[in-house]
Amino acid sequence: MALDPSIIEAIAPVGVVAVIASMGAWVVTTWMKVKNGYPLENSWGKPMYPNGGGEAMERIRLISQENAQLRAELGSLKDRMAVLERIATDKPSMLAAEIDSLATKQLN
Repeated sequence: MALDPSIIEAIAPVGVVAVIASMGAWVVTTWMKVKNGYPLENSWGKPMYPNGGGEAMERIRLISQENAQLRAELGSLKDRMAVLERIATDKPSMLAAEIDSLATKQLN
């Protein structure tokens, strides 16, 4: 059973467009990964990280350290904000009573 040449002629442009579109999508995807710092993948799907050398590792270490400091500062600011929200929303009489109880604790 042979295929009619007119069918092959009708399907061929669609196949060529599909191949070109898939190659273009692969190029764009790879470019976006590189641009945004994502690792590329080898043929087995495992991530391949470029050899950044010591300078890149030092930058990563410094950024990680700064990130830890900022997280600690953010935690303390959240605690302070919770206290301020409680002060703003509590009734004045309850707040005055709590301040008085703290003052008496310090005197004892």
